[in-house]
Amino acid sequence: MSNECPLSPEVFTAKDYRSSLKPIWCPGCGDYGVVTAIYRALAAINRPPHEIAFISGIGCSSRIPGYTTAYGFNTVHGRALPIAQGIKMANPDLLVLVAGGDGDGFSIGGGHVAHAIRRNPSLTYIVMDNQIYGLTKGQLSPTSPRGLKTSSTQYGSMEDPVNPLLYVLAYGASFVAQGAPGDMDGLAKLIEQAIRFPGFSFVNIQSPCITYGDPETQLKTQKARIRKLEAEGHDPSNRLRAMELAQEYGTTLYTGVFYQNPNPPPTYESLIRARQQALQGADSPLEDLLEKSAENGGNGELVAG
Repeated sequence: MSNECPLSPEVFTAKDYRSSLKPIWCPGCGDYGVVTAIYRALAAINRPPHEIAFISGIGCSSRIPGYTTAYGFNTVHGRALPIAQGIKMANPDLLVLVAGGDGDGFSIGGGHVAHAIRRNPSLTYIVMDNQIYGLTKGQLSPTSPRGLKTSSTQYGSMEDPVNPLLYVLAYGASFVAQGAPGDMDGLAKLIEQAIRFPGFSFVNIQSPCITYGDPETQLKTQKARIRKLEAEGHDPSNRLRAMELAQEYGTTLYTGVFYQNPNPPPTYESLIRARQQALQGADSPLEDLLEKSAENGGNGELVAG
C-alpha cells in the first residue's frame, strides 16, 4: 500500500499544516527550514491534516509534531519507529511520518531502524542530522566526526561516526535520500517524493545546529557545499553506486535520492491485510489447541500434536 490517496476535493496549502504553536528553536537553526519543507511537501500531497499522524522521539527535531496540525505523538527517546509502526498497523490508511535526530535515531533508537526497514511499512522517517546533541547542551552524538571537541569530549572524540546513509542502505532500505535546508525547494520535493514512495523511506537531512554545531556546517556555508546527485548524473536505481556515494558522508554534501528500488517489496500493512483476508473463515490453530486442551480434561494445558 502506498501513501497515495484519492485527491481531496479541498485544496490544502502549506499554512493548513502549520499549527499555532510557535517553534522555540535557536534563531538560525536548520530545523526551521526542515519544518517549512515538510509543510510544502504535505501541501503537494494534499492529504487532509486529520489523515496524517506525525510521530517523534526526544530532541530538538522531535518537537516538529507540535508545529503541525496533524495528529502528533511525542514518544520517549529512540522509540518513535516502533510506535509509528503500531499506528500504521492499526490504521493503514493514515499517512504516518516519523521525525527524529541523529542521536534519537542512531544511538538509543538505532536498533529499531533495521527492523523497520526489514518489515517495510509505509513510513517516512525524517532524521535531522546535526552531528551533535543540541537539546542537552552539545554532547557528542553518533554522527559526530572523529576529533570533535564537545562538552562530553573535551580533548576530541576518539570514535568514528555512524554513517546513516550507509547504515540504512546496508540494511536494505528501498528509498534513501539526503537533503539540506540550504536548498529549500529541493528539500520539499525530496520529502514529497519520500512520502509518495510505497514502503519505508528514509530522508537524512543535514540540519545545522547554530549553537553547538561546527561553523563549517552552518546554513550560510551549506549552499556552497551542496552537490546535487541529479546534476551529477547519478542513477538512483543503482544500489552499489549509491553505497559508494554514501561512503563520502561527512566529506561531500550530496543531496537527492541515493537509492530508489525500482521493484519495491510489498509493504508490511499490505501483507497483514492479505493474511487477514486469507484467514477469514479458516480454522484457527489456536482454536485447535484449545479444543485439544478441553479433550485433555480442561486443565488449561495446551497440548500440541
